[in-house]
Amino acid sequence: MAKNVVIVGVQWGDEGKGKVVDILSEHTDIVVRYQGGNNAGHTVIIDHGKFILHLIPSGILHGNKICVIGNGTVLDPLVLIEEIDTLKKSGYLRDDSHLLISNEAHLIMPYHKKLDLLKERVKGNLKIGTTGRGIGPAYEDKVARNGLRCKDLLNEEVLRQKIKTNLIEKNHILKNIYHDHGFEVHEIYYKYTEYAERLKSYITDTSTFLNNAIDEGKNILFEGAQGTLLDIDHGTYPYVTSSNAVAGEAATGSGIGPTKIDTVVGIAKAYLTRVGEGPFPTEGMGEEGDRLREQGGEFGATTGRPRRCGWFDSVAARYAVKVNGIEGLVLTKLDVLDELDKIPICTAYEYNGGRLEIFPSDNFILGDCEPIYEFMDGWKTDTKGITTFDELPQNAKAYIGRIEELVGVNVIMISVGASRKAAIMIKNPFIDM
Repeated sequence: MAKNVVIVGVQWGDEGKGKVVDILSEHTDIVVRYQGGNNAGHTVIIDHGKFILHLIPSGILHGNKICVIGNGTVLDPLVLIEEIDTLKKSGYLRDDSHLLISNEAHLIMPYHKKLDLLKERVKGNLKIGTTGRGIGPAYEDKVARNGLRCKDLLNEEVLRQKIKTNLIEKNHILKNIYHDHGFEVHEIYYKYTEYAERLKSYITDTSTFLNNAIDEGKNILFEGAQGTLLDIDHGTYPYVTSSNAVAGEAATGSGIGPTKIDTVVGIAKAYLTRVGEGPFPTEGMGEEGDRLREQGGEFGATTGRPRRCGWFDSVAARYAVKVNGIEGLVLTKLDVLDELDKIPICTAYEYNGGRLEIFPSDNFILGDCEPIYEFMDGWKTDTKGITTFDELPQNAKAYIGRIEELVGVNVIMISVGASRKAAIMIKNPFIDM
């Protein structure tokens, strides 16, 4: 029986979704990226080397899969072209029909990137920690109904007119508020007509394609970027991304009905990381955080920025399970904890002298929360190379079991290394759920 499965980050992104998509792609026909932009980076390590993909789903590394960039994404044409070229040079994407781009996906323009950096600069200590890639301003224009979409690349007259109209406002803002020089219509127009020539064969009505595929009984995997705690509505606002990173966006961001989704799978690290600003109750400071960062290679795939590191937060994870409707959990990077004597798990927060077990929506409250830890015995054994759950050390099983109890969802897969093969499949969401 065909299935449509959504995978979503449970934490602040960087949970290892790219690897999970790569593993599950073997069991699916189509992989869809439904939100975000090239501020996300999915790293996949296979026999032929390491690939960092920013826009194209990692399912593209399986030669017979169709990958779709949905309407909920914002797309930097130059970044996408570079990604396509890199894949082709490495022997992938040999058939251009295996990549489809929604004609309704919005474009990131040069003025978006400049505004992103300038806005962040003037905020000073109140900065959000944006990647500066124009994601936020592109989504702002989408909501303000000023955006350019991929379909506009296919009509040169419309493209020129929309660029001209938008630059009246953008140049005024750049020159009079930020005291920066603006843009000329022709310099953007000619660049984007060149991009159009490269991308036009991929641009299509992906909503119709996906609905037809569902009717034909295809297996589809929907891949989000970032994580639940970075969702614009449900995350730690304002320290969030500019799109909806929760599972519900899989329907909106790809043009299918929510009743077409069969299963939602959450991805979480066995510990916790965060990039950028904002409260982080379980953050490990000093040597503690540094050790996790080095052991886990916790540096941003897109920016190279060092990630803030800390301990598994079951309060936040329970919240993510609730807002996404998660039915199974994938636990990644368990091996990073192999050498620890004791491993903390945050079971609740202490706030104003009381115990708090529900994730607070107020950042000021979250910032004043102290984690209440339960300490689990470490297993002091190398878990890399283990292929079945039974082979795991007893203390590792106990750690996983405690997370399941606290979060209320069973773990269906465990990652114990960076490579594609370093994973323990307990349940396959396309077969067993």
